[in-house]
Amino acid sequence: MRLLLLIATVIAVLGFILVIGGLLAAPNPQICGDPPEDLSAVSIYPENGPPIAGWFIQGKQQQGGVLLLHSIRSNRREMIGRARFLRDAGYTVLMIDMQAHGETPGTNITFGYLESRDVHNAINYLRSRIPNQPIGVIGVSLGGAAALLGKEPINADAVVLEAVYSDIKRALENRLVIRFGAYGKYLAPLLVWQIQPRLNISTEKLAPVSAISRLKSPVMIVTGSDDQHTVLAESKALFTEASEPKYFWVLEGAIHENLHQYSPKEYERRILAFFQKYLRSSKINLGLLAKSFEEKAS
Repeated sequence: MRLLLLIATVIAVLGFILVIGGLLAAPNPQICGDPPEDLSAVSIYPENGPPIAGWFIQGKQQQGGVLLLHSIRSNRREMIGRARFLRDAGYTVLMIDMQAHGETPGTNITFGYLESRDVHNAINYLRSRIPNQPIGVIGVSLGGAAALLGKEPINADAVVLEAVYSDIKRALENRLVIRFGAYGKYLAPLLVWQIQPRLNISTEKLAPVSAISRLKSPVMIVTGSDDQHTVLAESKALFTEASEPKYFWVLEGAIHENLHQYSPKEYERRILAFFQKYLRSSKINLGLLAKSFEEKAS
């Protein structure tokens, strides 16, 4: 009887983990609706993937552009606040739904791997709209991972990465620990094991901490001190592996949330200072920039 009970328990746990694995990778289609009046809808039709849904704001002449990339199980609406303060600063802005999110089709969420294809295609589209101008990127969580993963690094002039996981094994473990406590560490390998057969992607290809060294753009890494989904140590590891010039900013008290909404004035000040330095030819007060990044890691 005890043996039968043990077998039944193991089968139940395995079935439960299989269901969780399916839910984590399941697409998250959503209707975003009509764009706000100050945005315009666009569709990108790349040769190497499905059409990409997006919204676009034309900025001032020769002021550069910024691509905005949302977090997992979200869509481009998440980035409207960022789009507006960047628009007010003169930037042209493109925000997209990555594959399997929002109104962009996709079979599975791939934690940044296939989503990286959308990032490359979106950058190419933005460059076609504002040729010979510098391009910046803000990637939040999944969006940041998508900016790093894939076959080659993105061709951008400045990159902001917010709350980006270090590798998929750690990311899954963090989320299971949040839900199941210490037992989550023992369940994590069962989820990791599913990645290859479900997505046909090896776990080695889902490691932003290994990919970030390929990024040759100036990078700003942003995180919340109390983030339990992407813990502080992961963001520090990304910073360590990144090439110079690089900056590190920790928002005290913030969790895995919309960091722009958490501290809008300070967020806008620091992001604009970073993009002003690396996307625009005009010079700014370098003392002000240094003050903006007092948390730059030594």
